[in-house]
Amino acid sequence: MPKTQKDFNDYNTEVKPTWCPGCGDFGIWTALRMAIADLGWEPHDFLVVYGIGCSGNMANFVKSYGFHGLHGRALPVAIGAKLANQDLKIIVLGGDGDGYGEGGNHFIHALRGNVDITYIVHDNQVYGLTKGQMSPTTEQGQPTSSTPEGVIEQPINPVALAVAAGGTFVAQGFAGDTLQLRELIKQAIAHPGFAHVNVLQPCVTFNHHNTFSWFMKRVYKLEPGKYESGNKLKAFEKALEWGEKIPTGIIYQEIRHTYEQDVSELKKQSLLRQALKKIDISKTLAKFS
Repeated sequence: MPKTQKDFNDYNTEVKPTWCPGCGDFGIWTALRMAIADLGWEPHDFLVVYGIGCSGNMANFVKSYGFHGLHGRALPVAIGAKLANQDLKIIVLGGDGDGYGEGGNHFIHALRGNVDITYIVHDNQVYGLTKGQMSPTTEQGQPTSSTPEGVIEQPINPVALAVAAGGTFVAQGFAGDTLQLRELIKQAIAHPGFAHVNVLQPCVTFNHHNTFSWFMKRVYKLEPGKYESGNKLKAFEKALEWGEKIPTGIIYQEIRHTYEQDVSELKKQSLLRQALKKIDISKTLAKFS
């Protein structure tokens, strides 16, 4: 239950967003603040770790503890923070280039490890901050500033990849539907383990193919009760839908031990609350003398 009634504007800073007018990032920013307000969090209750990219600019626009990481390295920072302080609520925000390109290796192993953090990815199918180069999710054949004759490679499917790599909460939202995204973020935060939310986020400046109208003709909601999010085979089927039909909602969810639960040093209390012990390392040093 919320501790106090909050308004999503309580998490604004004095800095105004600098995204392009109409950018899908505005929808994600709004949904995130609405979800946090629903939970009644104070700004000191949570940490947001940001990757590099247009999504990372949100570090200036959300009032909370924040860390702006290196390109592709937001997840290791967040995991380290969570292992140090299990009581801290941690959200990670990044883009498709940041998270699935430079950070692709970290993404796969974070899914395997199942550390209790929430990862929200702004997936606009381009590198927006650096002027529209192809990203790992750009559709094959699409011209970009780095591929003027069209992308040669097949795009990765982050949702299918997350299910295959052992994700315990895999969801997909749309930046044009802030109300659904708000609920998905709350469900992701409530999930005990690594929660991945891929957000279809139109880039109005550099991606004139995957536009708001393009998505609105294709996205549809998975209805709880009619769709079994605990069935991995059905999750793969939904994850592979792209083109004429694109599902949004919780694609897959299961409960298993988090990484923190199985680390012996963390079973009693967070590292943050443990007293430092004097350790005699003389025998170890002697081996190298």
